[in-house]
Amino acid sequence: MTTNRIRAGLFAIFIALMSPATRPADRADDKVTLNFVNADIDAVVKSVGLITGRNFLLDPRVKGNVNIVSATPVPRELTYQILLSALRLQGFAAIEGAGVTKIVPEADAKQNYMATVDKDSQVSGDRIVTQVYALQYESALQLVGVLRPLITPNNTITAYPNTNTLVITDYADNLKRINKIIESIDQPSQGELSVIPLKHASALDLSQALVKLMPEAALQQAGPGASPRFYLAADTRTNSLLVRAENPSYVQRVRNLVSSLDTPASAPSSIHVVHLRNAEATKIAETLRGLLSGAASGAAPGATPAAGAPALPFVAAGATASMVQADAATNSLIISAPDSVYNSLRGVIDQLDSRRAQIFIEALIAEVSTDKAAQFGFQFQNLSGVNSNSVQGIGGTNFSTGTVGGSVPGANIIGAARSIGTVGQGLNIGVIRGQVTIPGVGQVLNIGMLIRALESDADTNILSTPNLLTMDNEEAKIVVGQNVPFVTGSYAQASAGSSGSVTPFQTVTRQDVGLTLRVKPQIAEGGTVKLKIFQEVSSVQDTTNLAGIITNKRSIESTVLVDDGEIIVLGGLIQDDVKSAADKVPLLGDIPLLGNLFRYDTRRRVKSNLMVFLRPYVLRTDAAVSTSLTGDRYEYIRNQQSAVQPGARNVLPEMPAPVLPELRLPRENSPKDAPAAEKKQ
Repeated sequence: MTTNRIRAGLFAIFIALMSPATRPADRADDKVTLNFVNADIDAVVKSVGLITGRNFLLDPRVKGNVNIVSATPVPRELTYQILLSALRLQGFAAIEGAGVTKIVPEADAKQNYMATVDKDSQVSGDRIVTQVYALQYESALQLVGVLRPLITPNNTITAYPNTNTLVITDYADNLKRINKIIESIDQPSQGELSVIPLKHASALDLSQALVKLMPEAALQQAGPGASPRFYLAADTRTNSLLVRAENPSYVQRVRNLVSSLDTPASAPSSIHVVHLRNAEATKIAETLRGLLSGAASGAAPGATPAAGAPALPFVAAGATASMVQADAATNSLIISAPDSVYNSLRGVIDQLDSRRAQIFIEALIAEVSTDKAAQFGFQFQNLSGVNSNSVQGIGGTNFSTGTVGGSVPGANIIGAARSIGTVGQGLNIGVIRGQVTIPGVGQVLNIGMLIRALESDADTNILSTPNLLTMDNEEAKIVVGQNVPFVTGSYAQASAGSSGSVTPFQTVTRQDVGLTLRVKPQIAEGGTVKLKIFQEVSSVQDTTNLAGIITNKRSIESTVLVDDGEIIVLGGLIQDDVKSAADKVPLLGDIPLLGNLFRYDTRRRVKSNLMVFLRPYVLRTDAAVSTSLTGDRYEYIRNQQSAVQPGARNVLPEMPAPVLPELRLPRENSPKDAPAAEKKQ
């Protein structure tokens, strides 16, 4: 191997010295003779770099030997192409950049920057390029299976169904062959398009029957982006069948079946059963009965219907009556009507029986409130002479200390003297000298002085997010709270045969107290959502009031217009309530500094911030959106359940809290996976 490297290096130097690239003049007809036998790749790349003047950068994984033999001299500009071909045989590729060419393994070439060309590009040889091919007639997904065997294993071919486009990364010469194959396949279909009008039968009913009878029609939607070879559809406006097929025999088979089935009914009025997929049969039946009654009592024959009126045939007086009945158990319609009337009703039913969109509504109720209070006061009294028979003076200061936010228990010096246990919270400093007996009051503490100081600070931060999922134009309601009884009346009734026994009786009514959200959405064609909203947040404040239970209530009732997925503010409350009070001795309480001995000050500030926001999401027929939304909420609850698992204790048995099972999409479930999932759970 060492001898081969020395030989290859010497030959490379010889080629470089003899190469026209080292001469001052550069002529187009310069030729070189290449003769590399079992030479290292790095030596060959260096030689080609000297011949062509290119700069090369080799990946450390590029190792091996190559053989390049030219019986006759070749043009100097072809030396680079010969090198690319030799590298391709060894599983390596060249990536051309700004001023340098990188030699990397072929499998990594597609991940590097390379030229992106179209089908008319003049790039050729063993260069790796990317081509974007927009198809006009054929399906890109179906062509991937046809072209994949023709692409180099280390390179890629991908289909983008939304624009029916192929993205191919491969060698330029191979792409020229791929282009010719695509041009031969991507041709307009020669299928026949036929319109078959019906006289008696319903186009919708007959199309469903033909799909069951003909396997070709049942397989018309093979997959996303598939181009059907046989397509069958119904046009309710003209009561016709639309048939498209590349094989004329399919169209002829449909015509033969239609001629046999499109016959008048044996009775003047036939009975038909229509199974509904989405709509409610009882509501559709009421609509159709109103439609029939309006047609039967319409204007004279031949009159022009009003704008927007359904194109139902005129039902003349004495004609066979039409009947529409709903079967709620099977959600079906039973229609007894002539063929012409039934065909018109069938088109109306198909339009009404469409899948309705759903709306997921997320309400955000944010409440932030602060309650700050402060008290400071000095009270004194002298009761030493109460029990003396001689003339003695008694007195002191006595403040109510309850003018802000109601009375403050235990803040008055007389109340503290009666029961020291009622002294309120905060700092309380007093001077006591035994006990005294006050006539009419009893024995109390002889408190000579009481100093009180208190400062309180309470913050509240509440976030409620009630969620609702409902159908378009259907009202939904969610209540989270308590059902509280309220007394509405009472009376007493004397028992029979007893003059002294009285049976009291109360009447109560129960009301929901908590969070209530009631909404009725309506989706507009432009994507906006009209919402009729009622939202209420209530709580019980006091149950000791003799007149009844006192509740706090904050509610919003409004109709708003919201864009899909946008958040808006419905309303709110910003309230700042500041109260202060001072009890003092006249004149003495106003003296600077010294006046604090003759006064009691209280202050309180209550600040409330309440905002209600709302955000609707429209969930249409695409199941991916609803699946993503459901999965997000499902995983959130699972994470919350996992976070509240009880900790392990040596003296207590293990009792894990329940956790929802892992959410699996329906398409991922299979019979062989089901037992394993159940066993794991």
